[in-house]
Amino acid sequence: MLIQFTVGNYLSFKEPVTLSAMATDERAKLEKLDENNVFKINDKLSLLKSAAVYGANASGKSNFIEAMAFMRWFVLNSSKETKVTDLIDVEEFRLSSETEGKPSFFEIVFILDGRVYRYGFEVDKKRVVSEWLFHVTKINESNMLFDRDRQYVEMTNLFKEGNAIAKNTKDTALFLSVNAERNATISTKILLWFEKKFNLILLDGKLRLNNFKKTKYRKEIVKLIKELDLSIDDIKIGDNYPDNVQIVRKSFDGEGKVASEKIFDLAKNESAGTKKLFALALPIINALKKGGVLGIDEFDVRLHPLIARAIINLFNSKESNPQNAQLIVMTYNTNLLSNEIFRRDQIWFLEKNRHSASDLYSLVEFKRENDANLEKDYLKGRYGAIPFIKNLSQLFGNENRGK
Repeated sequence: MLIQFTVGNYLSFKEPVTLSAMATDERAKLEKLDENNVFKINDKLSLLKSAAVYGANASGKSNFIEAMAFMRWFVLNSSKETKVTDLIDVEEFRLSSETEGKPSFFEIVFILDGRVYRYGFEVDKKRVVSEWLFHVTKINESNMLFDRDRQYVEMTNLFKEGNAIAKNTKDTALFLSVNAERNATISTKILLWFEKKFNLILLDGKLRLNNFKKTKYRKEIVKLIKELDLSIDDIKIGDNYPDNVQIVRKSFDGEGKVASEKIFDLAKNESAGTKKLFALALPIINALKKGGVLGIDEFDVRLHPLIARAIINLFNSKESNPQNAQLIVMTYNTNLLSNEIFRRDQIWFLEKNRHSASDLYSLVEFKRENDANLEKDYLKGRYGAIPFIKNLSQLFGNENRGK
C-alpha cells in the first residue's frame, strides 16, 4: 500500500514534490465517499483508494508517472542490467543552474506485511550517490535499516543481510537490489513489492495487450469488458497471442432474433477505445483481486467519460475493491472532477511555475465549500493547472487583412 511518493530534480521537477495517499481529517460532501474511498490502517493513519492528477499539456503529469516508473525499473534492474562503465538513464531538471550536475531524488513510503517502510535514493548518470531504508514506527519517528553514502553503507542490527556485500556493490547499482539478487529476506520482499504491487502504465505510443491467455482471471476480464457496454459477447484467443485476439458478437435476423455469431479481429476491426480497454483490463483486475498500486498515464484518452468513471468507482468501493488497491490517474477528464466521486484530498494539480518547473499541490490547499462545483471552478482557473490560451483570433490577422 502506498503512503506517499516523492521526486525531485528529475525531468520537469526541480524541487521535491510529494503525492500523498494519506487521508486528511476533512469530510466529504457525501458520507458514502468517506466510507468507500478511504481505508483505515490504524488509529492514526487512513489511506485513500484513488487519486486524480490534473494539469495542462506539458505540466508534468507524464513526467510524474515516468518518475515512478524509473524508480521501479531501477530497483528491479540496477543489479543485473547496469555495468560500472554504463551511464544511468536518468535526466536532471535542465532549466536551472542550481540543479546542474546534482543527483535526482526518489523516495517512496509504503506498507508491506504490516510494516511501514521509507526507501529512497539519489542518483546521477554515473553513480548512486546515496540510498536509504528506514522502518517507520510512528509519525516522524523511524528506525534506520541502512544508509548509504556512495560506496559506504552503514547498517544497523535490523539489517544484517547486507554485511557480506556492502563493499562489493558497484557504483551504478542499488544496494537493495544487490541484496535481493542474493535472496536477502527484507530486500527480496521489497523488490517483490515493486514488481508485483507497483504497476504503472505509461503513454508510450503503443497500447500493449496484456496476455490474459494464461491468467486465472480471464472470466473476470471478459465480464468487465462486457459490462462496460461494448456489445461484446465473448473473446477468443488464438495461438499467436496477442496478434490473434477475436471478438465475438451476435448477428440478428430481420425479426431481431439471434441468427449467428460473427468474429471480429481486435487489431483490424476494433476501435482505439476498445483496444485501450483490453490493455487496461488485466492490470485493473489484478489490482482489484490482489491489491497494490496501479498508476495510469493519460487515463481518459480513448475512453468514454462514463467508462472512466466506472473504472474509478470500481476502486472507490468496498465491494469491488476489498483488497484496498490504489489507483492513481493522470487525466484531463473534468467530468471526473466532482465531489460526488472524489474527496478533496484525492484531487491533485500539476502546474509549471514561472521557472518552468512542475509544482504539485492538492485541492485541500484551497478553502472551498464541500458543495462547490469543482469542474466549473477548475475550468475558470481558480485552482490553476490549466493552459493559458492567448487570443487566437489575431493569429492570421495580418496575412488575411485586405483580402
